[in-house]
Order: sequence, then C-alpha cells, then structure tokens
Amino acid sequence: MRSKDFDLLKLVRPNIAALKPYSSARDEFKDATSNQMIFLDANENPFENGVNRYPDPQQKDVKSMLSNIKNIPTENILLGNGSDEVLDLIFRAFCEPNQDNVITLPPTYGMYDVLANTNAIDVLKVELDTNFQPKVDDILNTQNSNTKLLFLCSPNNPTANSFEASKIEKLLTNFNGIVVIDEAYIDFSEDESWISKLSDFPNLIVTQTLSKAYGMAGIRLGICYASTEIISILNKIKPPYNVNQLTQQKAIQRLEKQQEVQNEIQNIISERSLLIKALKSITWIDIIYPTQANFVLVKVDDATKRYNQLVEKGIVVRNRTNQPLCNNCLRFTVGTSEENEKLIAVLKKLN
Repeated sequence: MRSKDFDLLKLVRPNIAALKPYSSARDEFKDATSNQMIFLDANENPFENGVNRYPDPQQKDVKSMLSNIKNIPTENILLGNGSDEVLDLIFRAFCEPNQDNVITLPPTYGMYDVLANTNAIDVLKVELDTNFQPKVDDILNTQNSNTKLLFLCSPNNPTANSFEASKIEKLLTNFNGIVVIDEAYIDFSEDESWISKLSDFPNLIVTQTLSKAYGMAGIRLGICYASTEIISILNKIKPPYNVNQLTQQKAIQRLEKQQEVQNEIQNIISERSLLIKALKSITWIDIIYPTQANFVLVKVDDATKRYNQLVEKGIVVRNRTNQPLCNNCLRFTVGTSEENEKLIAVLKKLN
C-alpha cells in the first residue's frame, strides 16, 4: 500500500497547478435540461434539431451509469474523446516539456510514444522480459528526478498477457511518479481491474474504454479512474465540451445493455479458445502466446510473407514483426465465428 504522505502536487506542472480553468456557460448554469428555462447564455443556434445545444460538459448521466456498474464514485471518473485524449491530458498535467520524462515497457501501445513526442517529453524504455513481464528492478533503477509517468498496459497490446499483480503492486509502491495502468482489454481478462485499488494508491490512474468489449470504437469514449485530486487536475485542462452529445447518448444506450455486452464478451472468449485450438494445427506457426485479451499473438516462420498472403485472400491481420521481442509475430483479433472459420480455412491452405 502506498504511503498516504504521497505529495501529488509535487508532480503537477506549476502552471497547471496555478491555472484557473475555463468556465463554460453550461458549467455556470448546471440545470441545462430544464424545459422551463430560456437559454440565451451560450450563443447557440436557438432552433431545435436535437444537437443545437452544447452537451453536458461533465457527462453526468454517463458517469452515473459507470459509477453504478464499476462501484466507483463519479468524482473519481473523467471521460475523454477516446482514451488517447485522456492519456494526452495526463501528459500535459504532469510533464514539463523538454524537461520531464516517462517510462514505457516495449512492446506496448504505440500512442504512448506519439503523445510523449507531441508534448516534447523524453521516453525511457525498459523492455519487457522474455515472458512479456515488467522488469521491476530495472524500471525502478531507470527512473530519475524528472520521471513523472510509468505506463503499464495490462492486458498488454500487442502481447495479450496481463502483468503479474505482485509486480504491479511493487511498482505502485516504489515508483516516484504516477503509474498509469491501461486496461483497454480488461473485460476479456480473468484478472480483477486495478480500479478496486484506487484508495490504496494515490499515484494510480486506470484508463479503460468503450471501444473494445463494449463494441463502441466508433463513438470514441475513453474513461479515466483516479483519485479525486487527480481527476480535479485533469478537469482543469480538459476542453469544456470534449465528449459530444451523440457520443454520450450512444454510450448510455450501450451501458444500459449490460447483459448483452457480457454475452458478447463471453462469446469472444469462447471463440478465442476455439481459435487457439485451431491455430495449433498450423505447421508454420511456431508459438501461440498466452492471451487475456480479444486477440492472439503468434510467432510464425515469416510474418511479412504470411501477412501478405492473408491480405491477398481478403483477410487483414496485424504484422508486429518490427516491435521489440516480436520478430516474425502476427496479431489476430478474435472475430465472429464465421470470420474465425474463414481465417483458419485460409491459414491451413497457405504454404
């Protein structure tokens, strides 16, 4: 458990700590759903078409549903225009350009590097070990006085495995900055989400998304769970209406269908098992790595050759051969039963 004397303000950029946030019209008058009011405060077009008014800047209804589902208070939730916006806000809140650095664990999600470079932040890379697990001691020895963030993607993309809880806990306890656990694929894992540990670790941020298990990639809704102090800091710098009305409406409609979502998750997990079983019969696949995500990473004889062969047959997978520790690796997303059957049939015919 992290010491309660952890000083978050020492990690926040001074200009962000002193920043007075923008106050939008819908922040100043919060009862924006009242039919009894005439709204002449936000310079909106007054003619009703369903989206002529600005959306709720704090997405209260969406957060309320997530709060009930995840058993997390709404004040511990921030929503973004995709997880990428959430991650960008974290960089901008805690990392001083051309001065601070972050640590990533390749092979991992490529946007960490892109966002760091966009914000002029150095990236210190500590590769995973051969079992795709964090090298805890190496990570702790790599951090320095300017290290602000550590990114842990678990289950990891592209390797599909979850990081051992004991390793994550040691990092949370001993890392001097913020630990961001990216749980985009947590719904496909048998492991418990780290949002249950928010009260134990004030330096913990957990990000999730509706893009994967919830099948809402097209609406771009990312979720951040953290202490009220961290959420307050991120709220200061987020755009006033960052999550649009249509996204909020679609998210609510999907969140209301929990049983349907859970059925789809179980279907994907079942199909994942069938896919792995079938992949074992493909002679040119050398390794099928363990997975707790909705995809499978495999090592093959020649990844570029096999990738091109599949494209010629109308199937697009991901060639990860240029990633560290992923030489000649392909990543297969679990599709529908029909899609998976077609994939296997094509794989069996390749030579």
